[in-house]
Amino acid sequence: MTPFAALRADPEFAALRAVSARLGRDPLQVQAAGGNTSLKRDGAMWVKASGAWLAEAEARDVFVPVAQARLAAAVMAGEDAEARDFTPEGVDAPPLRPSIETVVHAVMPQPVVLHTHCVATIAAAIRADAAAAVRDRLAEFDPIFVPWVMPGLPLARALAAKAAPARRVAVLGNHGLVVAGETVAEAAALLEEVSAQLTPTLETALVDPVSLTALETETYRPADAPALHRIARDPARLAMAAAGPFYPDHVVFLGPTLCVARDGEGVEAAAARCGGPPLVILPGLGAALRRDAGPAAEAMARCLGDVIARVAPGAPLSPLPAGSVAALTDWEAEKHRQALSAGRA
Repeated sequence: MTPFAALRADPEFAALRAVSARLGRDPLQVQAAGGNTSLKRDGAMWVKASGAWLAEAEARDVFVPVAQARLAAAVMAGEDAEARDFTPEGVDAPPLRPSIETVVHAVMPQPVVLHTHCVATIAAAIRADAAAAVRDRLAEFDPIFVPWVMPGLPLARALAAKAAPARRVAVLGNHGLVVAGETVAEAAALLEEVSAQLTPTLETALVDPVSLTALETETYRPADAPALHRIARDPARLAMAAAGPFYPDHVVFLGPTLCVARDGEGVEAAAARCGGPPLVILPGLGAALRRDAGPAAEAMARCLGDVIARVAPGAPLSPLPAGSVAALTDWEAEKHRQALSAGRA
């Protein structure tokens, strides 16, 4: 039996699928095709495929094999390694490419790695003082903090420079959370503990229901994003949201800017001015999603509201640099994820 087959037959792989599906169904941890998980041993690794949804990890085959030891060595040697060049031949696996973040999983020393776009983590990680905020709130975990860097190889190298077997928690600036462990159960428990430590008490003053019928047009409809509707009715938090984008998947699935209607504009007028974006915000009312936008766009609309609702009032924020936004917009790997997402509409 090959190391890949042995790893896939191990009960830990079944446990990984179960935990992955649970995380994928929790919008406070994973949105749409975001996040990824992995299991490795003896130089072999199974990692979630690019564009696959963790929520479907038990119902579908969403993991692909990667020669982890060879990939990690190539990354550490400074090579421009692409994970799909390290997929072994002759291994029974779905015809999918490895996740963009496969290189991150490869360089982590622990057998199990869970990477999520935890909204409480992102709310801390988009702060201009994120490093200090993370150290303060997660001191007991000795967290690694990696300031914003592009996903893939740049992130893998930045994380590898700080990784160690005893350091099992990493917060990625403007990105998300990584936890690792010797077993799936250990990593899952740690992720839950860290997420809880970062979760603030939400402001209950933002819950008044408002009719959203004004968001109904031929082209747009109210987004299924309760927190974002409340953000639209809170000028201070709406200003926070409009200062972005703050994290990669917002750029990939909602675009590089947030379209906020001006005084006197309705949904269609604002959308026309903004070039027909997936999401339009009407201040004082709510958020409208383009009717042909897919489930990934809706998930990211919910995510935006959930993140901004958890940012401390008055906290200084650090949006993604313009160069990174442009790179994410034009990146072939992200266009691949967009294409897979469009197929789910």
